[in-house]
Amino acid sequence: FFKQKTAYEIMPSLVGSEMCIRDREHTMWTEITCPQYERSGLRYASDLTDKEWKVIASHLPARKRHGRPRTTDLRVVLNAILYMPRTGWQWRMLPREFPPRSMVQRYFYAWRSDGTLRTLNHHLLMAAREAAGREASPSADVIDSQSVKTTKSGGIRGFDAAGLVNGLKPHVITDTSGLLVGAMVHAADIQDRDGAPALLASIRHALPWLRRW
Repeated sequence: FFKQKTAYEIMPSLVGSEMCIRDREHTMWTEITCPQYERSGLRYASDLTDKEWKVIASHLPARKRHGRPRTTDLRVVLNAILYMPRTGWQWRMLPREFPPRSMVQRYFYAWRSDGTLRTLNHHLLMAAREAAGREASPSADVIDSQSVKTTKSGGIRGFDAAGLVNGLKPHVITDTSGLLVGAMVHAADIQDRDGAPALLASIRHALPWLRRW
């Protein structure tokens, strides 16, 4: 959701502090960073920590002034949304510990449509770059795509003659360190020369200093 994880970042979520200790000689693992990546105390490895939720909460839609007061815990809803891509499961297989899947889907589709998820990713991108000592807005990005097989019920689809794949082709753009900047999903028969311009246009106003890709 926030970043294309490296193997060193994913493993602590799976085996806890043992991997952190084992790879202590790696420059990423220090006495400070190990606790930051430790997720053994969470119900699921995809759940937000208190520190992560504090950063994200301010960017979610505020409670409406009129109508019934909100009773849904947005942190639990976001945990459910993050659980799906981490596990690759279907909506119907969402564990019962989370809110009903119909409620989670409603929030996900609403946030996708009104730009909440895009705005959230943009703020996290800038914050992560500044924390690494870089300019908040990237000046160079990397574009890539990959055709993925889908079924007829998966929405738009096309045939990629080069890869012999019938399905979708996500076009993804990241900064030079691999942080997600933007993404668009096309039919697999869309060539990169046709898909890339639309993707670049979708992020142009948010990243005015972008000059190279």
